[in-house]
Amino acid sequence: MTTLTESKLKEMGIVLPEVSNPAGSYANYVIVNGLMFISGKGPSGKPKGKLGREYTAEEGYQFAREAAIEVLAVVKDALGTLDRVKRVVKVQGFINAVPEFEEHAKVLNGYSDLMYEVFAEKGVHARSVLGAVSVRDNLPIIVDSIFLVEE
Repeated sequence: MTTLTESKLKEMGIVLPEVSNPAGSYANYVIVNGLMFISGKGPSGKPKGKLGREYTAEEGYQFAREAAIEVLAVVKDALGTLDRVKRVVKVQGFINAVPEFEEHAKVLNGYSDLMYEVFAEKGVHARSVLGAVSVRDNLPIIVDSIFLVEE
């Protein structure tokens, strides 16, 4: 059965990928008192490099959207349906960038814009974005998230 949110994704041309395994000794997610904490996810295809050197802010925006799709795959896998999402609460982005890079917020907008497109007002969230000297696997971005979900 296709849910409302999954129908919206289909209309947008988005197909959720298989859920990737954690890169270390941790879980993809933990749910506590209706809050779903999702471990850091990067863009599909595992691109490598820094914003401001190998990639532009516009390419970073697309990487952030891809990371959002990876997160949605975890949510759907865990809950069975994205319709159990009550709210995207908090997003934290780690941008692998050269020290001179200043468009961190523009990059993370790729994630935030997709959450709004998928969940409308429920997708509007608090967020932080940080420049990082390095991140795992030299990915250009890693995003972790907190969702309020129906248990």
